[in-house]
Amino acid sequence: MGWMQRIAAFALIGAVLVVLGVALLCTFGRQAPSGNGDFVGVDPPLPEPDKSLLPTINFSHAEPWPAGKQPVAAKGFKVTPYASGLDHPRWLYVLPNGDVLVAEASTVPRAAKSVGETVQFWLQRRTGAIKESADRITLLRDGRGSGDFGGRYTFLSGLHQPFGMLLLDGQFYVANTDGVWRFPYRDGDTHLEGEGQKILDLPAGGYNNHWTRNIIASRDGTKLYVTVGSGSNAGEHGTDNEFHRANILQLNPDGSGLRVFASGIRNPNGLGFAPGSDVLWTVANERDLLGNDLVPDFLTSVKDGAFYGWPYSYWGKTIDERVKPQRPDLVEKAIAPDYSLGSHVAALGLAFYTANAFPEHFRGGVFIGEHGSWNRRPFTGYKVVYVPFRDGKPDGKPEDFVTGFMPADQQGVAYGRPVGVAVDAAGALLIADDVGNTIWRIAAEPRS
Repeated sequence: MGWMQRIAAFALIGAVLVVLGVALLCTFGRQAPSGNGDFVGVDPPLPEPDKSLLPTINFSHAEPWPAGKQPVAAKGFKVTPYASGLDHPRWLYVLPNGDVLVAEASTVPRAAKSVGETVQFWLQRRTGAIKESADRITLLRDGRGSGDFGGRYTFLSGLHQPFGMLLLDGQFYVANTDGVWRFPYRDGDTHLEGEGQKILDLPAGGYNNHWTRNIIASRDGTKLYVTVGSGSNAGEHGTDNEFHRANILQLNPDGSGLRVFASGIRNPNGLGFAPGSDVLWTVANERDLLGNDLVPDFLTSVKDGAFYGWPYSYWGKTIDERVKPQRPDLVEKAIAPDYSLGSHVAALGLAFYTANAFPEHFRGGVFIGEHGSWNRRPFTGYKVVYVPFRDGKPDGKPEDFVTGFMPADQQGVAYGRPVGVAVDAAGALLIADDVGNTIWRIAAEPRS
């Protein structure tokens, strides 16, 4: 071996040792373990930010679901695999005829620009988060309304990290990471032809998994709302990088009339209207690297024109001192979210329950898919929770509805990670498990 090859080999070994050493140090960060149950609800306590040199970085490790294993539902409910063998299913949409659409997409690999990114990408690959994106929407047809689909079809392909989906007035909308497209749709279509029409450009990429873009229509169908997550953790890349980001945008169905509906929401994803109301709700992921119990991810109603603090403050007017320069004028306007789900749960999916197949307790409340933490010890999230509503507002603490995605006897292993949730035509709950490549169906067991 020549001297150049020896230097290259030693450099490679050194880089590997640095990656492993940094990963080990970060995984065993200095902050003490804590629970998350006291940090949920309408008025969560806000501890002081953790200022340790090494933050807690605690990624899970993805492994396939073992034979005979599956998630565990609350008492009185049964879990069955609805569709398996999918390619990183992230989001769900149920068409009026009962067809179930599944957006298959993922964070795509790219070259690391630093040792820190090398560590980050290695850890994310272990979680199943980074892979080649399928960039596809698959249609599952349930011809009998019984929860057993009768066919699987490629509904759309060649997309660019698709996520949110919407059918409105004969047009099918898909929110790609870089824009919103629409296609003509006829009831019963199993495949959409043509290139479609791009009606809105969106900023692409983003910190961690902030490539996701959701879309929903107002109840009267006259407006569309689109979520766009931030391009950084706490504004560290400057304001120019955040144009039209950390926002919920509003536009007309033809793409005109674009405006910012609400701002300062770091990474909004799920969208929905509470039953019988025109009030829009969202779940959002807050910022990282301030400690185990900061900052709470949240569920909130979205007020037109409101500013929710990011990046300058959190939970209203609590200042994030890392952000330079500050904007006290904006902090003064910042409002607090309605309801804490706990820090780092990574709340993504949101589905209000408007069917009648579940017991009365579950009607009118909201199911939330929590993808799970990486910046916390012990782990949190990795489950679907239910938040009861009363008089149009959250009422009580989140209730575990579907768990078991992390086995109790294997520390740090995740068999699956829930993302999108949706209610099917028969009133059962569907869960998109992107790491387990499965759609799970949760139905109420027959009453004796």
